Amino acid sequence: MSYASNATGILLAAGLGTRFDPSGHRNKLLATLPDGTPVVFQSARRLLAVCADVFAVVRPGAEKLADVLNEAGCSVIFCADAGRGMGATLAAAVCATSESDGWLVALGDMPWIEPATYEAVARALDAGQALVAPFYRGTRGHPAGFGIVHREALAALDGDAGARGIFSTHAPSIVDVDDPNVLRDIDLPGDLTVER
Repeated sequence: MSYASNATGILLAAGLGTRFDPSGHRNKLLATLPDGTPVVFQSARRLLAVCADVFAVVRPGAEKLADVLNEAGCSVIFCADAGRGMGATLAAAVCATSESDGWLVALGDMPWIEPATYEAVARALDAGQALVAPFYRGTRGHPAGFGIVHREALAALDGDAGARGIFSTHAPSIVDVDDPNVLRDIDLPGDLTVER
């Protein structure tokens, strides 16, 4: 770890990924990248490169996913309310880590974000910024950094909007990055191998 953040890492990995596999049989987070690494394992390792403590949120019954996340080095939270959306899963993670000074929140289906991007967002958060986001060519991406001032708002989230409400009422500290992967997630099987 070249830079150790004070923030707690949160990896959101409780979605159904129905666009990836409408039948629900294949979890996109367990699909493998061209080098054979599971998507969620690489996402977790990138976040763990700057956060010593990373809590991954999964839905009940996702034991195989939990095993991969444990192997990567994450603590796993099973969120009974995962079906209510990303807001509910983020709230569960913040409530479980309420003693934290801040949170660096990443998505399990974004395995290509550069370690330098995680570090840049974490450094701004650790320097006292209350809300931090990376921007690539003017577009906000992931991961997002939240300071302690947002704890109550994060803990009260519900539904599928995630933390959009916080971003709509508070201007983030912008970290400009030369990393298009802050906008690149995996929605469809073809996304696993498409070079951008």
